[in-house]
Amino acid sequence: MRLEAVKEALDCRVIVGDDRLLEEVQAACGADLMSDVLSFAAPNTLLLTGLTTVQTVRTAEIADIRAIVYVRDKLPDKEAVALAREKGIILLATRLTMFEACGRLYRCGLRGGSEVAGVRNETRGAPVP
Repeated sequence: MRLEAVKEALDCRVIVGDDRLLEEVQAACGADLMSDVLSFAAPNTLLLTGLTTVQTVRTAEIADIRAIVYVRDKLPDKEAVALAREKGIILLATRLTMFEACGRLYRCGLRGGSEVAGVRNETRGAPVP
């Protein structure tokens, strides 16, 4: 899904990367725990989060995540914005909750990592305790 379609579906404002909205993401991941993102996200993924610290951008860089959408009308701090510019990570923001944002993207055809071929998910098939 192109990031311009993400922007439209979620009524996002662009914080960083307005010249790169033609880029595509393969899957999406919604999380506020960056350890979960590191465990389950795959390269070329869109991260949706309410966490606004620089850790989101550092995590995106490590996990090769292309773009971050901040949910619930939250905005990243100045350090996160500066690092995103430096690392080439696109930042968007929406007023929607994470649940609604993920639902809208799913309805538009963007899938989660467990549904995309070749995306790692160590817990797939694991029994629920």
